[in-house]
Amino acid sequence: MDSWTWAVRLFKTRSAAAAACRGGHVRVNGVAAKPAQPVRPGDEVRVRAGGVERIVIVERVITKRVGPPIAAQCLIDRSPPPPPREILVAMPRRDRGSGRPTKRERRETDRLLGSAASPNILPVVGAEQPPSRAGRSDSG
Repeated sequence: MDSWTWAVRLFKTRSAAAAACRGGHVRVNGVAAKPAQPVRPGDEVRVRAGGVERIVIVERVITKRVGPPIAAQCLIDRSPPPPPREILVAMPRRDRGSGRPTKRERRETDRLLGSAASPNILPVVGAEQPPSRAGRSDSG
């Protein structure tokens, strides 16, 4: 599996392909694939890499990395089209590792995605709390 996905240029390196298989980002016919799993013509391979899901059908099995024109002949690409650029630009972006979103950023995201994206969950007033251990002495 890892050598085929690398050979048809779904991954830049074979080690990246193997890591994606181990991480569960590669599925064959709906089942998570291991790096050593063999592929056969007609298998549906779903690869999630770089935030994009690619859906391909195995047309021909190869083990050596080939050029892009030959790699295109080894698979049938059934991937959905990318989202329109307007939607990608409208989505708020945060730098990786910048912590939790602020209240303003959450409101902007809710406004963009609609109210169903973030249901308001309020605590129940008068809900029974477990007894606190503070102020309790066990030396009785």
